[in-house]
Parts: sequence; C-alpha cells; structure tokens
Amino acid sequence: SGGIWAPCLSYADGQFWLLYTDVKIVDSPWKNGRNFLVTAPSIEGPWSEPIPMGNGGFDPSLFHDDDGRKYYIYRPWGPRHHSNPHNTIVMQEYDPQTCTLSPERKTLFTGTPLCYTEGAHIYRKEGWYYLLVAEGGTSYEHAVVVLRSKTIDGPYELHPEVTMMTSWHLPENPLQKSGHGSLLQTHTGEWYMAYLTSRPQRLPGIPLLGSGGRGYCSLGRETGIARIEWRDGWPYVEGGKHAQLTVPGPQMTESPAVAQADWRDDFDGERLDPELQTLRIPFDDSLGSLRTRKGFLRLYGNDSLNSTFTQSTVARRWQHFTFRAETRMEFAPRHFQQSAGLTCYYNSKNWSYCFVDYEEGQGRTLKVIQLDHNVPSWPLHEQPIPVPDEAQSIWLRVDVDRLVYRYSYSFDGEQWHTVPVTYEAWKLSDDYIGGRGFFTGAFVGLHCEDISGDGCHADFDYFTYEPV
Repeated sequence: SGGIWAPCLSYADGQFWLLYTDVKIVDSPWKNGRNFLVTAPSIEGPWSEPIPMGNGGFDPSLFHDDDGRKYYIYRPWGPRHHSNPHNTIVMQEYDPQTCTLSPERKTLFTGTPLCYTEGAHIYRKEGWYYLLVAEGGTSYEHAVVVLRSKTIDGPYELHPEVTMMTSWHLPENPLQKSGHGSLLQTHTGEWYMAYLTSRPQRLPGIPLLGSGGRGYCSLGRETGIARIEWRDGWPYVEGGKHAQLTVPGPQMTESPAVAQADWRDDFDGERLDPELQTLRIPFDDSLGSLRTRKGFLRLYGNDSLNSTFTQSTVARRWQHFTFRAETRMEFAPRHFQQSAGLTCYYNSKNWSYCFVDYEEGQGRTLKVIQLDHNVPSWPLHEQPIPVPDEAQSIWLRVDVDRLVYRYSYSFDGEQWHTVPVTYEAWKLSDDYIGGRGFFTGAFVGLHCEDISGDGCHADFDYFTYEPV
C-alpha cells in the first residue's frame, strides 16, 4: 500500500540511529522511495527531525566502525534492464557532523545467481568485515548470504556454502521464505540471527510441488531467531541452514515469560495503542480523534478502502491462524456514500468490509463487500440487513478459522447473528496477492469513509483481538 519499508535500528555514540525508507510505489520499476535518518538519546525519544539520505534505493543500514567512521549501505533501485539489474549493494561514508553522505559510492557486491540482493548489514569481528545480505527475493527462494573481507570496501569473498540460511530445499519445513538476517551477540558472548520467515497454510488436495502447493501466508513475514556458531571464521546456523521452530536459548538468567494475552483497546488514552497502525501517514486529526469523545475512537469519513491516499483505517495485524476481533460502533450515516465498520484488509485492491450505510427508503443497512484483485462483489446487495431505528450501537465481529472467516453482528451486544457469507482467508495472503512488494500479511481493523465529502464520523467504543 506504500509506506515505511525496512527500518534499521542501531546504537552507537550514546544514541539510537534509525534508518527507514518511505516508499511511494510498490508495483512498478520505480519505487520513488526516500530514505531518512533520525536519532534519539533514548529509545523513547525525543527523536530528531528526519535527515534526508538520498532517494537512490532501499533497505538502508548504518555501520559504525571501531574508528568512529560511519558507513551507509543500501540496495540501489531503478528502471534499468540488463543481465543483473537489481543485485548490487553499495556503500557511502556518512559524516554525522555535517549530516551528509560522501558523493563516492563504492560497490561492495553484485550478487550471486540467486538474484535480488538486498537487506545488507555489515559487522566486524576479529579483524574481518562480514557483509550479510538477503537474496532470492522475498518468497520461497529467500535466503541469507554471507561474505567477508579484511577491508570494509572489499573485495569480499563468499561463504563456503554460499547460503547461510534458506528453506527453499525443504518444501515441507513449517518455516518458509527465510531470509533478511541480522546478527547479534548477547552479553554472554553467544551469537544469534534474527530473520524474516513465514508459516504457510496449505490448501487441501494441492500437490506440494504444484502451483500454490507450498501454501499461503496470511500472516505475512514474521520474525524468527536462529542460534549461530562460528567455524573457521565463518558463521553457520546451528542444526543446519533451514529455519527451525525451536532453538536453544542463551545461557543467562531466565526471566519470566510474558504470557500471550488477549488484546483490547478501550480507547481511554490519548494515543493509539502501539499495535494499531494507519496507512501511509500517522494518525492525526484528519483521520480521527481520541479526545473529542472520551473513551471512544472517533474516525472521520475519508477515502474508500480502495484508495491509495487518505484512508481513515485503524488496524492491527493478523498474528494467529484462528482469532476473533470485535468492536462496538455508533454511526449515523445520511446517505449511501457514507459507511463505517470492520474490515479484513491486505491492500487497496484486496479486502473485505462489513459495514453500515444508508439506503433511501430503508434507512441504515448492514452489508458486506469484497474486493478480490480489484474486482468487487456485493453478496447482500439485493437483501441488505436492516438496522433497527432504535439501535444506537452496532456490534461487529469477525471470526478467522485458518483458511476461512466470517462476519457477525449484534444490535444489543447479546444476540449475535452470522452474516451468511464465508470468505477465504488464504486470499488475504502474500502468495495469493502476488506481484512486487507484497509481504505484509493481512490486517483487521476499523474504517470510516465518506466519499461524498459532506462530512461524517463513526465512534468506536473498543476493539478486541482474541486468539482462539
């Protein structure tokens, strides 16, 4: 949907350094991404004003060398066509005093036959510079590749096994698409690697090696961790290069695990819960308010869910294969161009929406709509569900059960009715959507729209998410 890509956080010289890319286009040879750097003395802030770091690529990383010098590493991107168009990692020196990059760009690596070299980080250990990159793209061919050099600008030699981690050769492994690694060392001297991975769900009757056989990842890219061992000056994943469901923990004092709790936001605070996200821009008074009506999230009607501009959509990620999400809403639309409700959303061309609007001669009605690869369907358009005039509140709920999900509603909070439509959850997945730059997984959230421009709002009392 366009927005922030690949934030990279590091700590050096008594402050935190955060790099990120603001991507404007995801499905063309141009990304039009702008890179920025912000710093803060504490992880809570205050954060500096963004420092422009150029528009030439994405996946930026900052390496802080032992001598105090800093290097900016990223993947260039542009509409060129030849045998190896997008497999380059380049580096520029960064001057923190002047907040500028050196004009000289040094090429560190031009990739392996896996292609799509990106997500680069540099580490220094025992006299070696290690260049860690992702290759193979962000789907099932995804991999971590490691190189090393005695000098930061190379030349770099490849790891003896080329790929340090990949699940491509193990289609039955529960963790797939493993790549985009980041190394870390604990205070006990142990090494681990955080990486991106996915847990696909397979459709019944589809051969494992057939089209779609590896499955569909509605949860998008998740975070995995692997234990690292060093042999002959090279990092290896303990237990083999494939992603593993369990790994040995570090040898340190245990701390109590945080139980996986149900999530709920009653909108009593002055800020949105960190679990909640908005599209492309931060939550502000143009989208809604937590102050206008205490204890409620007021969303102002803006663009439709099909828009790539200003949407009043506040959502959180699907994090489980089975869960229930619920809200209570107060909404008084005046005509059919105003609506509010609950959405399961992937991007502007793939979503479903259970909502209340207004029909002339009928009053408020409850409907559902689906957009599937930008093709709409209105299964209740002939018989929308009437909302009683006396119903001040409408409760909405969605139950996701692995490969399918269903909406339900209530006008009193006690008696619930299932909307007679079953949706396919696997269609809100990276794999079904396809194309470039699709790896976020599905969201569930609240939405209010007013394409008439006359002005409307919806008040949401709470929003819950409960794993089942």
